Amino acid sequence: MRLTPSPEQSQYLRAVREVLDTDEVRAETAAARSRPGTEPGLLDVYRKLGARSLLAPNWPAAYGGLGTGMAEKALLTEELIARGIPDIAHTLTIDIVGLAVLRYGTDAQRARLLPPLARGEGLAGVLFSEPDAGSDLAALRTRAVPDGDGWRLTGTKVYSAKTHLAGFALCAARTTPSDVGMHGITVFLVPLDSPGVRVSPLRAIGTDRFNRVELGGIRLTRDDVLGEADEGWQLIGEVLGLERTGVEFRAKARYWLDTALGSLTGDDAAAHADRLVALDAEVRAAGLLAWRCVNDLDAGSPDALHSATAKYAAGETARAVALAAADLCGPDALLAADDPDAPGDVLEAAVREAPGLTLASGTSEVMLTLIASGLGLPG
Repeated sequence: MRLTPSPEQSQYLRAVREVLDTDEVRAETAAARSRPGTEPGLLDVYRKLGARSLLAPNWPAAYGGLGTGMAEKALLTEELIARGIPDIAHTLTIDIVGLAVLRYGTDAQRARLLPPLARGEGLAGVLFSEPDAGSDLAALRTRAVPDGDGWRLTGTKVYSAKTHLAGFALCAARTTPSDVGMHGITVFLVPLDSPGVRVSPLRAIGTDRFNRVELGGIRLTRDDVLGEADEGWQLIGEVLGLERTGVEFRAKARYWLDTALGSLTGDDAAAHADRLVALDAEVRAAGLLAWRCVNDLDAGSPDALHSATAKYAAGETARAVALAAADLCGPDALLAADDPDAPGDVLEAAVREAPGLTLASGTSEVMLTLIASGLGLPG
């Protein structure tokens, strides 16, 4: 497993850093962190990367990428997070929705949807979770019924990140009743400006906004189906697998730990040396697991056991780092990001975000079940 960038990856990194390490981007990032909810302005960062085909490097050049492997995309994620640039909208758009369209979409769907995303000119979201179908996604109740040469989509989705900013979203719906929950599910590409779509905010402890999305019998055509009708479960599984490399969560753990270290005086750091070293070791170990998954993807051999292990380790490590950083930095760590005395202006937000990292892309409990299954342990 490669642990250092190749010459080609190093060249890509230099190009990314030329874009990110500018006063303009630093000012934009600082403004977004100090005023939660202003992330749309960071689309300028995405556009700057997109203008040089750096935003979706693993996509083919025909759709705005560079035709690289997943490693370059993982490196970009690490670079964004290391600078405190809000990443969730970018992760949803490029890493999840974009790759799903790239792998399962028709030529027409790819040509229509992907180039604007690669240029940083739009965002996409995911509509999977429901009030009664979170970890048990096969229990979803959203229905799509035939309507002429298309479909009528009705249901409610919850905890959908950034949907209020997105142009379209992947939506899982039941198209054929079945006693087997995984059967009869179709994934649609839902234009979020369609009549009958209502997006409203959900309160959460983190900084990023989540939404409730009501789908009131919206009209979809055959061109809005991603992949094959009734065969969406495999697509959903692959989409969730792409989320589970652990790269993003491990990068957050590193960013938060480095922020805490930068806030401690020499004496304080020395007094907690053992604890800091242990946390650093956990972050490094999570990084090795994450990059093993990236290498699996680049080799065309994704491994469900590897990804579940990496996601579990990265999510739990990030939570442990956030809580430890708050403890080590004392009451100042609970100061809001817009307080000038906040350490690195990120730890208070980290404490609120970290619990969600053990839920996103599959809960830690689900990951442990997958790990046990992969190891052949009794259920």
